[in-house]
Amino acid sequence: MVQIVVMARWPSPGRCKRRLSRDLNHELGLANSSERATRIQRRLTQHTAAVVRSLACTMEIEPVLAVSGLGPRAADRWGQQLGLRQVRMQGRGQLGTRLRRQLMDSHRHNRPCLVIGTDLPELNPDDLKQAVEQLEQHDLVLGPASDGGYWLLGIGASLIRSPQHWPLIGIPWGGPRVLEATLEAARRRQLSSALVAQRNDLDHWSDLKPWQG
Repeated sequence: MVQIVVMARWPSPGRCKRRLSRDLNHELGLANSSERATRIQRRLTQHTAAVVRSLACTMEIEPVLAVSGLGPRAADRWGQQLGLRQVRMQGRGQLGTRLRRQLMDSHRHNRPCLVIGTDLPELNPDDLKQAVEQLEQHDLVLGPASDGGYWLLGIGASLIRSPQHWPLIGIPWGGPRVLEATLEAARRRQLSSALVAQRNDLDHWSDLKPWQG
């Protein structure tokens, strides 16, 4: 059974979607840009949870909500509201550290793992189904994003047992070479890898424009 970990930040004004909030303020002059950005983040998180739940109805997957911005009890309540009853805390650190923390939990349970975020208005069950299927045949599965990063990271059954071989060390997180650097690290470790459909995170006003109306 594959774990699908949803990395989610509690949607609170001033603490989520800051780049989008700045854009909404600068581009549209919205005084309440932070609240609007928060509402967008809340809807994106609900959409992501709905997609994962729908996949769980047709495939053997184990949904997990990995939370930042809340304490454990409040995070559990949020997970119940989203229909994702298994809840973990992301903990501190940069993205690579938080990703590795989630993967280590899957390692302890000996479960292959997919990790996704909540910034994907295009996300659909077919994307995740394809990733799960690719994970049965490859060590590493990535979902490319147009900014040079990736929206999905998958570690297969064999690789999940060997954390020392995970291609996550030395990656320039947040830069335009995250995908390229991860694939290079995988090649150096002689890992098999596959790419699924490109999807774009919603981080800026320009990302939001296609979804207006």
